[in-house]
Amino acid sequence: MNKKQSRLRRARKTRSHIRYLRAIRVCINRTPRHIYAQIISPDGGKVLASASTVDKELRGSVKTGGNAEAAAIVGKAVAERARAAGVEQVAFDRGGFKYHGRIKALADAARENGLSF
Repeated sequence: MNKKQSRLRRARKTRSHIRYLRAIRVCINRTPRHIYAQIISPDGGKVLASASTVDKELRGSVKTGGNAEAAAIVGKAVAERARAAGVEQVAFDRGGFKYHGRIKALADAARENGLSF
């Protein structure tokens, strides 16, 4: 099993548990150059809020998209947009990535700005 298959296996396990809980989830995806976050409805059919380093609003404040500072800016933005959509309680779907570095920075910034998970 290679690195990608292991990550996707972990992601499937987490997503099945979140689906069982019927919770709104914040889904994270990262690439070497960018990071993306989406607030997804419990049925998985609708994106309630999203933010990423490629957004026009955030692109000016982000020097490079592949570091923890950029992840913190995205976490703050997704939390503000989620609160504007009426969402405060979410489940954290880290997409099989380790809770470390950019993923941790995004989660901490989202918590500081009003999301609870």
